[in-house]
Amino acid sequence: MAFPNFLRTLCGLLVLLSCMCAWQSRAATGDFAFFDPNLGDLQGDLQAARSQGKMGMLIMFEMDECPYCRRMKETVFPRPDVQTFFRQHFVIIAVDVLGDVKMRDPAGHELREKDFARSMGATATPTFVFFDLDGRVLVRHVGATRDAKSFLRLGHYVVEGAYKNKSFAEYLRAPS
Repeated sequence: MAFPNFLRTLCGLLVLLSCMCAWQSRAATGDFAFFDPNLGDLQGDLQAARSQGKMGMLIMFEMDECPYCRRMKETVFPRPDVQTFFRQHFVIIAVDVLGDVKMRDPAGHELREKDFARSMGATATPTFVFFDLDGRVLVRHVGATRDAKSFLRLGHYVVEGAYKNKSFAEYLRAPS
């Protein structure tokens, strides 16, 4: 007996709905490949960036309860254009501003995540800090960006070296 058309359509819609729910669940939990594994050795991460031909490292200082961090993880980081651009140019690490996990900072000092965050002035979350391959801070951006387009502009601001001549606010006002 043939499958009635309405049942075929219903099954198709259920499969589509299931896929959408799975994607939404992955985005909501941050279960996607934006961040590199944080093994607690930022010197090693810079070495990896160097060997992979990247510009440097991007660290997102975050905390679990931060609604702005969650919004970035749910609406900005899962986008393929964001992932492609940032992974092409940077090793990307998340650091918990309240974390007690021991780590090694870009200069080789051993300390806890929260102490590193404090030393980097990351008192608000999210705070994004871009480092060059020698571990020097290039750009610090405090707060979530308005949307994915603004976050991509932040990346271009760093990659193009515009931070050397103007503020990010000035860069955003210029036509893209």
